[in-house]
Amino acid sequence: MTKLSFSDYLDAVPKVELHLHIAGAIRPETLDDLAFLNELRLPKPATELYQFTTFYEFLDALRLAALALATPRDFARVAYECIEDLHRHGNVRHAEIFFNPHYFTPNGVAYPEIVDGLIEGLERAEHDFGVSSLLIACIDRSVCLPSEALQMLEWMAQYPRPKVVGIGLDGAERAGPPLLWVEAWRQAGRSGFRRTAHVCEDNQSLFEAPPTHYTQCRDALGCDRLDHGYNILADPAVVQRAVQDQVPFTMACWSGLTWNRAPRRQRIKAMYDAGLNITLGTDDPTIFGTTMGHSWRTVFADLGWRGAEARRLSLAGVEASWLPEARKAALRSEFVATLDALERDLDPEDRVVELAVTRG
Repeated sequence: MTKLSFSDYLDAVPKVELHLHIAGAIRPETLDDLAFLNELRLPKPATELYQFTTFYEFLDALRLAALALATPRDFARVAYECIEDLHRHGNVRHAEIFFNPHYFTPNGVAYPEIVDGLIEGLERAEHDFGVSSLLIACIDRSVCLPSEALQMLEWMAQYPRPKVVGIGLDGAERAGPPLLWVEAWRQAGRSGFRRTAHVCEDNQSLFEAPPTHYTQCRDALGCDRLDHGYNILADPAVVQRAVQDQVPFTMACWSGLTWNRAPRRQRIKAMYDAGLNITLGTDDPTIFGTTMGHSWRTVFADLGWRGAEARRLSLAGVEASWLPEARKAALRSEFVATLDALERDLDPEDRVVELAVTRG
């Protein structure tokens, strides 16, 4: 019987994706198709549009790609293909996906059309691939006002959907620090929505995305999960607070900025070693040119991580998810059984390395 190499083992480890933006997960060929169908003039083909040198160029490309989606069918297609890619390239078993309603409404598409299109695609994908999913309505602080966050909550209240379980905050931190969003985030909490926010990103300076944003997101916004978080490493007191809180951080393994890829992996390691509660995700996989499998293989190879870290991070994704407790318990059991089987099938040479690393 053929044994698994460690690379194949990593691909087969069951995973939860908690940091993915649907606008950043549109396949290049799909973007070209939808742009043509919806008469959106792209300045260049999608494969070239997905090349940039700064964080702000990336945000421009992301928002432009979003404008190619104009009908419920478009949203269904993109959602289905997103789950298919997660399933085929890294064995993701559950995903919680960000979508920014205000990216799409300039096309004249209304909130219920956006969300129902996404849900249609996600449900078809769950039927075909067995991958469950939830949605997180998101605000881009670079282009939206706090009043638009409240408007989004009105839409969510007017058109409730069980799959839409929370709200998030993305975009450039310097354009909208956490305290601007207190009213909306507290209203979301009163309405029963889970809350997260992009915070302390390492593609922005400590002045733009300081460690104090962590405490503001926790204490003022009531976030029970946070996205990124790397800049907290600059303040040991904030790191210690986060260790005590054990709030999950959804990491993005593969930065869209070439210069930040290796440093980010070292920050991920530092956060893991400090005892922070982290998970690994892809962020904007097609724009960044990554998959969940590729992201995991790259991080593990660079950091020298082995099976113990793979098991811990796999199960951390389950615990950090916003699934109902019964479903979370069932998924946890599925993951443990799969991990046990995979470890038995690991190539003996890799298992020897694994034991040496564990004991060393």
